[in-house]
Amino acid sequence: MKSHVIGIDIGTTGTKAGIYDADGRLLGDAWEESILHYPRPGEVEQDPEDIFRSVVNTARAAMEKSGLSPDAIAAIALDGQMAGIMAVDRDWRPVTQYDSWLDTRCASQLEKLRPHERDILYTCGMALAFNHAPKILYWRERPDVWEKIASFIQPAAYVAGKLAGLKGENAFMDRTYLVFSGFGSSEHAVWNEELLARFGLTTEKLPRIVEPWDIIGTLKPDWAAAMGIAEGTPIAAGCGDQSANVLGAGLVDPGVVFDTSGTASVFATVIDRFGVDATYRCLMTCPHVVPGLYFPMAYVAGGGLNLRWFRDSLSSKEKAEWEMAGVNPYDALAQAASEIEAGSEKLIFLPHLSGRNTPNDPDMRGAFLGLTWRHGKPHMVRAIMESIAYEYAFYLDAVREIAPGYQPKFAINIGGGARSEVLRQIKADTLGLDYRTLSREEFGTLGAAIVAGHAVGLFPDISETARRFAGEPTQSIRSRPGLTERYTPYVAAYIDAMETLSPLFSRFSRQLS
Repeated sequence: MKSHVIGIDIGTTGTKAGIYDADGRLLGDAWEESILHYPRPGEVEQDPEDIFRSVVNTARAAMEKSGLSPDAIAAIALDGQMAGIMAVDRDWRPVTQYDSWLDTRCASQLEKLRPHERDILYTCGMALAFNHAPKILYWRERPDVWEKIASFIQPAAYVAGKLAGLKGENAFMDRTYLVFSGFGSSEHAVWNEELLARFGLTTEKLPRIVEPWDIIGTLKPDWAAAMGIAEGTPIAAGCGDQSANVLGAGLVDPGVVFDTSGTASVFATVIDRFGVDATYRCLMTCPHVVPGLYFPMAYVAGGGLNLRWFRDSLSSKEKAEWEMAGVNPYDALAQAASEIEAGSEKLIFLPHLSGRNTPNDPDMRGAFLGLTWRHGKPHMVRAIMESIAYEYAFYLDAVREIAPGYQPKFAINIGGGARSEVLRQIKADTLGLDYRTLSREEFGTLGAAIVAGHAVGLFPDISETARRFAGEPTQSIRSRPGLTERYTPYVAAYIDAMETLSPLFSRFSRQLS
């Protein structure tokens, strides 16, 4: 009986495949590290064929691990990176490398888009950034490439299309990606042709917009044999990686905060109407897989990365000693930070070592503010942790701006940082929200698998399935009102520091060589 589904997540650091049964149990999984290329300063790209091979490899490895027969799989769906683009020709051959969301080569195109930023914001649901629109304009200025392009797509769509033997005329993008498009309506799931026309563009080189569960084709014989899956297996359109994470975590009801604590620290919450952040310009109002829902999202690019930087660059001696003693360096740093009072004795850290992403401020940099002779490394570690909470408080204010009266119920925390009780307590106290975790650790492949199952009728009610598979939250950390009150002026000081220092860092960028 075909009662199993495969979800495949194409991330920045790696590709993951997961095989799930009709009760959401993970039967086999695999992971393969991504290969990123840095050809010139500001350029970050991936070879589409590397991405494709990683999907075939992980799917085959997961099938072998599961012990299932090839005909046990009912459907496949992929999710993937959302803000970058690539292009294919009429025969589905790559015309460009995958231009990563980390790539900034299109910076000059942002200035062309800036006079139209308000309309882009109200169309897509996010302010200007290094996403699809400036990248498309960048490639248009290269006629030798432009004339070969049949359609711009994302990596997950490229892989799905190649598995199904599609042609360029069949190119698709599911609606969850539109927030990053610059030219598409996240609310109505259509291309904004009037906005495109301002730049001399049409929908000619843009993919058709589909639902995540639309079947875009079936698995072709060669790839079926390579993956260990039956020929003719339906392939669903899938969705963006953050959309898959939100669905896989069971966040299908308004009012829950979703905190992904990884290399980046991602803050999201679910609301039941489309709204745009015209005041703070930090939120992306992303379409949820579930129709009628949206999840405003913002992130600190260097969330967990800042702690790794501190560990490796400022505490390398201690790191070696801890590892020799069998102690996790992050646990040791967190323990030291836990002994420092809230507010780190008036020390504030700016966590934007490579620029601020939401709102977009590429010249912003990191800094410790308020250092005195009393401060030591434990203060600095706690200040780094608190900076993430302060940034989240800023995001929460923005959510309340687009959803007046919004009162979140609690926060669900996933990712490596969710293992730190100290960090969770700091965020709970700062935001005034109880923090909970889930027993699962993988959500992207699960979200994609739910989409695959829904596409073939295995999971008729996508919301009920997501709630059931995610399970009940565990390990609740309660916020402490007294500390929430204490943190309030620190949040205000942090926001003031951002506004005050932004012009200074901008001058640094222009004047210092």
